[in-house]
Amino acid sequence: MINISNLSLYFGDRIIFDNIGITIKDNDKIGIVGRNGAGKTTLFKIILKELLPDNGQILIPNNQTIGYLKQELNLNTNNTVIEETLKAFDEIHAMEDEIKSIENKLAEREDYESKTYLQLVEDLISLGDIIKNHDVGALQGNVEKVLKGLGFEDRDFKRKVNEFSGGWQIRIELAKLLLRQPDYILLDEPTNHLDIEAIIWLEDYLQYYPGAVLLISHDQRFLDNVTKRTIEIENAKIFDYAAPYSKFVELRKDRRKKLIAAYSNQQAIIKQKEKTIARFMAKATKTKLAQSMQKQLDKMERIQVDEFDTKTMKLKFPPAERSGLVVVKADKLTKHFGEVQVLNEVDLILERGEKISFVGQNGQGKTTLAKIIINKLNYDKGELKLGHNVRIGYYAQNQSDQLDTGLTVLETMENNSSIETRTKIRKILGAFLFSGEDVEKKVFVLSGGEKARLALAVMLLRPFNFLVLDEPTNHLDILSKEVLKQALMDYDGSMIVVSHDREFLTNLTEKTVEFRNHKLKTFLGDINYFLEKRKIDDIRNIEFRTKNKDKEEKKSENKLSYEERKSIKRELSKVEKKIEKIEKEIEALEVEMLNPDFHKNVDANDKFKKHNNLKSELDIEMSNWEKIQEQIDKYY
Repeated sequence: MINISNLSLYFGDRIIFDNIGITIKDNDKIGIVGRNGAGKTTLFKIILKELLPDNGQILIPNNQTIGYLKQELNLNTNNTVIEETLKAFDEIHAMEDEIKSIENKLAEREDYESKTYLQLVEDLISLGDIIKNHDVGALQGNVEKVLKGLGFEDRDFKRKVNEFSGGWQIRIELAKLLLRQPDYILLDEPTNHLDIEAIIWLEDYLQYYPGAVLLISHDQRFLDNVTKRTIEIENAKIFDYAAPYSKFVELRKDRRKKLIAAYSNQQAIIKQKEKTIARFMAKATKTKLAQSMQKQLDKMERIQVDEFDTKTMKLKFPPAERSGLVVVKADKLTKHFGEVQVLNEVDLILERGEKISFVGQNGQGKTTLAKIIINKLNYDKGELKLGHNVRIGYYAQNQSDQLDTGLTVLETMENNSSIETRTKIRKILGAFLFSGEDVEKKVFVLSGGEKARLALAVMLLRPFNFLVLDEPTNHLDILSKEVLKQALMDYDGSMIVVSHDREFLTNLTEKTVEFRNHKLKTFLGDINYFLEKRKIDDIRNIEFRTKNKDKEEKKSENKLSYEERKSIKRELSKVEKKIEKIEKEIEALEVEMLNPDFHKNVDANDKFKKHNNLKSELDIEMSNWEKIQEQIDKYY
């Protein structure tokens, strides 16, 4: 259990946290929410002890571990994928070596009452607990399962890490984190580099994760499916809701209504008191009374209402000029990057007013086809035609990175505007929450969300009737995504959207195009229809269904007789009882060893040796259990 109490943190004059307190239980699944800059990532840094609070304390038990997916990768890129992933167990192996070293030291020492001796005993038991809670043998068996869940295939395991893009390297780091199985996992926007299939697999994995999960995410459905508790950071305070995100939104509305009512009442009281004080100050006989009243007023704890979240960008796409009936048509398009084939004779047709989504694993060609359509990439074979009077508006997944960081917000808009739209610039910026002095900010000081909003504003400066959007929700908060989605639903032009955000895609498009194995398959419905059509929660099972079917048929051919099955089960039960007996003996010995008078026993050294022998026996029986379990998995 992590316990944070009376914690405050200041950055100069700015208050980040003001006397906050929360308790995180061992199996909590928590979403951390709040506007950009509210302190979500800062809270993670405090838990990780990368930041020290100005006041208060944070208590984390010594034998509990914390895992955090860092954006700065520390991978050995010359390793193969499997070699690098197996490094997840380096810490456990180091602990096993440390246990052996401590056992050897204890066997040689006789200073039983010394602090260092007792500390060694405590370290031995603490390390033993960690090893016991992390069954390395079982975890190593999950390596391939986790890698495949995150999108890697068998052929990828022996490829070098440096052959993969940064996004795929982050997946390797995520796999290592999950396999370590820390007691607390801290994830900051983990879905940013994942496709829908990997996101579905990850949320299923986290739902049943044995430890606690703390999650910062702008993916509403991911939050709803993983978390059962929501902690909101607002005005340097913590608000704790025993509910997932969607339910939290409703509960928060009720809380804010009450907060606003209390704020209004308090403001009325303050105004009245200030009038009285001003009146009394004008009379010499009541000056002291006025000063006393002023001190009381100064001490009053003011109710604060964060108005930021009531402000959302106001987005409405201009009416689309009429285009030809067929907006874009692709016939037998083929595309290679060197020797790697991405698209193989694919066909696509989009008619006027149609809205379709591109989905599928990363690397299957979604962005490639989008870039071919907007003439940013050439294709090798086939034919692509745009319809009559088609004008394209394009938003790339890294659109905000292409902004000139040396310009101001206003200069960025002016440089991209035509004579006709120049008079509308400030109005458009205001709709995207850039007003007053904000327009004079340099782009390099903007947050990721602000850059994304500016990039969307720039896109509106040119007329278009065909929108191609590649991951438009990257860096947008949930409220901004809702505004963008509504604007796209109201848009009367044609659209292709590439996205991995299921909540964003729900009811947005009438067709879903899946990219798989260099081909396209069209589903006549939105993302939910597509997922339902698949009849599975984890889309990736499709890839393994044929293999699993073959395995099942093989198993049925090799079925054991009833007597043989009974014999294996009896053997398994016998080994499990032995393991349970040995573990109890080890536990009893460790309790004795913690007793300050333990060293006075004449048989203390014998018990240390017995402890070592029992650990060896336990390793042997655990190995036997794994072998029997493999037999059961093979023939049942």
